[in-house]
Amino acid sequence: MRLRRTVAVAAIVMVTSCLICLAGAQNPVAAPATDTILRASDVTPRIFPATVFFRGQVAGVQMDNVGGVRYADGKLVLAGLVDSSGYASQYRQKYQGYLIVEVPLEIAGQTLKSGAYGFGFLDNDKFVIMDLGGNDVVESASVHDTEIQHPIPLQFIGSPGAGAYRLYHGRDYVQFHRAY
Repeated sequence: MRLRRTVAVAAIVMVTSCLICLAGAQNPVAAPATDTILRASDVTPRIFPATVFFRGQVAGVQMDNVGGVRYADGKLVLAGLVDSSGYASQYRQKYQGYLIVEVPLEIAGQTLKSGAYGFGFLDNDKFVIMDLGGNDVVESASVHDTEIQHPIPLQFIGSPGAGAYRLYHGRDYVQFHRAY
């Protein structure tokens, strides 16, 4: 009788341990083994706010138009399109989205430090990133991609080359990679 009870307790402990290990392996907060592209369904207000501050105002984020990259170490690059209708025309033209970066990025040979920024894809194949005060910090050319199969308002796509990604706004994109 005592032996049966000991075996039963041991079995319960083993099953519980296995369930705890499996739950930990499926934990969505844990860092992935490789970089992961995040779609809108992967990005919640828990990691990207529904409203953001830029140039003295708060703008709503179009949560259907957010995405990002989660690096293997868990660090994030996130972007979302915003409603900039309340901004002066000089900012409304340039301020189309909000960018949150936890790692330095290299964009067209320029380094962008970790932080929060506004960004926009402008006419004449131009891309601009602005600090929260509305000052330009990165300017580069963007590329118009006529080959993309399913353009959507905002998406991240892996780019040829290890660790390189493209931030798309419709058919226009800018390429970036993590700066070390």
